[in-house]
Amino acid sequence: MTDRILIAGAGPAGLSAAAYLTSRGIPVTLFEAEDALPENLRASTFHPPTLDMLAPFGASKRLIEQGLVAPKFQFRDRANGCLAEFDFSVLANDTEHPFRVQCEQFKLNHLLHAWLLKQGGAKVLFAHAITGVEQDADGVTAIVDTPDSEQRFTGRWLIGAEGANSVVRQALDIPFEGFTWDERFLVVSTPYDFGTAMPDLTLVNYFADPEQWFFLLQVPGLWRAMFPTRQQETEAEIFDPARIEARMQWAHASPQPYECKHTTLYRIHQRVAEQYRKGRAFLAGDAAHINNPLGGMGMNGGVHDAFNLAEKMAAVWHGEGDENLLELYEQQRRPIALEYVNNQTIRNKQNLEAATPEAQVAFRKSLDDALSNEQKTRDYLLRTSMIASLRTAAKVTL
Repeated sequence: MTDRILIAGAGPAGLSAAAYLTSRGIPVTLFEAEDALPENLRASTFHPPTLDMLAPFGASKRLIEQGLVAPKFQFRDRANGCLAEFDFSVLANDTEHPFRVQCEQFKLNHLLHAWLLKQGGAKVLFAHAITGVEQDADGVTAIVDTPDSEQRFTGRWLIGAEGANSVVRQALDIPFEGFTWDERFLVVSTPYDFGTAMPDLTLVNYFADPEQWFFLLQVPGLWRAMFPTRQQETEAEIFDPARIEARMQWAHASPQPYECKHTTLYRIHQRVAEQYRKGRAFLAGDAAHINNPLGGMGMNGGVHDAFNLAEKMAAVWHGEGDENLLELYEQQRRPIALEYVNNQTIRNKQNLEAATPEAQVAFRKSLDDALSNEQKTRDYLLRTSMIASLRTAAKVTL
């Protein structure tokens, strides 16, 4: 039996799995195709149960120090202001972290990588891109393009966590089922202080509007505004400074032009892998499921995948369970991606863009109902914070 676990991808899911396995004394080799840890401005919301999972590695404390604690979030519209405000304090008995933390995901990558280096044992290899996978009854082999040559690395299991274009998933010939939204999402980061301009804002705000909904959230030093673009817009038109300025003025009229620090355009998908395991190879994070970002469930779900799978691998490795335990990973996590994450993020988008009066009334009634008493508010926040999905998965047994 081979002596280590292989992981593809040094993102939140791959590094979370590596950290947990290392904490259990299991040798890990992690392959990252880039020359260094990627520092893109993708996910930036950490949900309460994710913070609970990351706490033993010191990451939650540091994320709180480096980020912004968001105890509340709002749904709003441009005409009436705040439609509903939800306060995570009602989850005080359900989590050690009854709040979100707004902090760029790449900071988590650095924190977990630093923890791994301090512990020793784990090998993190940069500029190492997996190009193929082979396996048999005794182990799995990753074929890797390294700076020197093509090399082969063998382990007991392989976790493919290298993103939506996962080579591991493709090598395993696992379909990535779902669809791509017609519109793309534009994210604009600006130092403009929306919190001062609109004093009743929270750090996370969803603006419903049938013409153009948008999303405003704050990270340290910046506000990030996200807008849907129209299908017929070209990239040149989307990135035209005048159009970006018009979108920002739509979000909030300012007498001065907006300063834009970053602009990013995302193609948005709702896809879930047909299976999360094939033999000794497993999928986690964006390699297994991708969704629109409304609700901040993508990265968090990937971290939840990583801990679920790593815990099972560790139990089997140490003889605390038999190989059948690994079958539970897909049974627990794939329905969550389909029934919770996919459905919730699609519903979030549909609510914000509700175009008919009937749909708008139904959305507002659903918000009023969720705030009508403490139990309904708690149930709503258990769902949106992803605690409910974790509890549902835990009930699935062999």
